[in-house]
Amino acid sequence: MKRLCKAGMIALTVLTLTASCDKKATVDFQTAKVEKGNIQTTITATGTIEPVTSVTVGTQVSGIVSKLYVDYNSEVKKGQVIAELDKTNLTSELNTAKANLNSAQSTLAYEEANHNRYKTLYDKGLVSADEYETARLQYLKAKDQVTTASQNVQKAQTNLGYATITSPIDGVVLSKSVEEGQTVAASFSTPELFSIAQDLTNMRVIADIDEADIGGVKEGQRVSFTVDAFPEDHFEGQVTQVRQQATTESNVVTYEVVISAPNNDLKLKPGLTANVTIFTLEKNDVLTVPAKALRFMPNEALLSEGQTIDDVEAPQKLWTREGNIFKAHAVETGTSNGITTEIVSGISEGTEVLVDFSISGGEQKEEEQAANPFMPRPKNNKKK
Repeated sequence: MKRLCKAGMIALTVLTLTASCDKKATVDFQTAKVEKGNIQTTITATGTIEPVTSVTVGTQVSGIVSKLYVDYNSEVKKGQVIAELDKTNLTSELNTAKANLNSAQSTLAYEEANHNRYKTLYDKGLVSADEYETARLQYLKAKDQVTTASQNVQKAQTNLGYATITSPIDGVVLSKSVEEGQTVAASFSTPELFSIAQDLTNMRVIADIDEADIGGVKEGQRVSFTVDAFPEDHFEGQVTQVRQQATTESNVVTYEVVISAPNNDLKLKPGLTANVTIFTLEKNDVLTVPAKALRFMPNEALLSEGQTIDDVEAPQKLWTREGNIFKAHAVETGTSNGITTEIVSGISEGTEVLVDFSISGGEQKEEEQAANPFMPRPKNNKKK
């Protein structure tokens, strides 16, 4: 073991540095300026781009598609005819319903005249009450038959109208599920013919946020996202809705968050995957320091000859070096993201504060050079 030089020995609270008489250990302090900056906390997720309003167009009647007037990407207006079904059977059903209505109206005219005749005879006592009631019943039945036949005509007319498919909104055709000559059956469900997006300049992102992060997401927060189709472009939006329904897949719970996505240049297409960054905390142009500056504490064992410590009692403080004096400044802190902390008061902008230190020089053991002076050493780590 080398001879120890008392002048070259520096005793620390948590670490003993042994230097040779020829070479002293030196302490270098790292500083950072108190300066204006931005403090941000973000959440990342993926989502899918889709139109804000998208309508599926179907048909309520069965038949053969006789005409298609639009295709993929066609621009349509509300009420515009986009397809027609074959109307032969539907027209026949309407004609039959009209014939039944005419027959029912003729029967009603006869039964009404018959009822009036029996009523006159009954009032004169020439027919029995039973005969009069029978005529009256036939008249009421004829009236009901006319009502039923009239409703059947209206139903047949409506079904015939359903054979002409119109667009319910102004928009763009995203998908087409049928071709001319194809038969569609509406017996159990409404067949899908088209999908129409109302406005492709106004899109949205549906992002899946993990349950551990959803507590920090609020409506109105700024969002930035990218898509693989345009990797160099950054798109902006904001959170418009945080949905309460949870989705569980492979024991992972997520919540859907709706994000606005203006698309004036039409770069965003339905179905693209978006890589989303939600700014859950954002404070701009505030005084900031590195968060670790608030954890710095000078130790007398680190000081050179003539250096002193001017400390204060405060829950939060920053340290400056003014000549040979290490001075503490009581500060009030604000928002922090764990890396950067806002300084509300207690120190001025531009001040250089102490953040960390490093020890160099001297003949130190390798493990001592790598050790953190603020961390206790293992009990069995003794000098030989």
